[in-house]
Amino acid sequence: MAKYAVLSDIHGNADAFEAVLAKCAEISVDKYICLGDVVGYNAEPSRCIQMAKELNFIAQVRGNHDEYAVRGAPELSGFNENAKIAIMWTRHQLSDDELDWLDSFTYCERVMECGATIVHATLDTPESWGYIFDGHHAQDNFHYQYTPLCFCGHSHVPVAFDKAPLNNFASRNANRIAAWELNEYYPEANTDFRYSDELPVQLQKGHKYLFNIGSIGQPRNGDPRASFAVLDTDQRIVTRYRVPYDIASAQEKIRAAGLPERLAARLAIGH
Repeated sequence: MAKYAVLSDIHGNADAFEAVLAKCAEISVDKYICLGDVVGYNAEPSRCIQMAKELNFIAQVRGNHDEYAVRGAPELSGFNENAKIAIMWTRHQLSDDELDWLDSFTYCERVMECGATIVHATLDTPESWGYIFDGHHAQDNFHYQYTPLCFCGHSHVPVAFDKAPLNNFASRNANRIAAWELNEYYPEANTDFRYSDELPVQLQKGHKYLFNIGSIGQPRNGDPRASFAVLDTDQRIVTRYRVPYDIASAQEKIRAAGLPERLAARLAIGH
């Protein structure tokens, strides 16, 4: 039995990454898994790659920014202008060894020791970089999920779904797990962004689960804290942690690098 930290969408934000790793040390994480997009948007891609390498991930998949940093301009047709500028800047910051490392991972992987499948985007066509926002998309994903758990990222918006066993009288559709995505839009949560907190989900036997864990380096759900997940296979609990970090420091580095102001400004509001 072990605690597995599941990390996604670090996006070159070393300040957020460091805060997450400090939390992982505090709660005694045993092993690490990465859902991709180590680089892109923020100003410290090389440092984030080095930090990621030191974790010796037991499993890792590539994200679209990882892939585009390797392949360059011809692959950027779906990106907005700020993302294009950031990814081309990122590409020129990285060594050949770092680019080779980003290019060494597949799109999807099963982690049998913890009963999970990991993917950056979706299981049906992972290389097409689709998104999972609602039950319809989650239902499609469950058709391709052959493990009890699936972890994904990509949208930077945490969302989770539960699918009951076929012999269960409950709905066979993908049911949204509201507790996973509590934020400031839920007044009863009494959220204070200055502090770390956690949102646990108890796993039920025979159910399938899909967890989008949100983003470490560029949250987009109105909560600016770095978001990641921990799977505790002993307690059978998946917990989403929300960790504050030095946003001003990350913003200063973005501006010093000459990257678009929008990339700095959005960190403070989590959008």
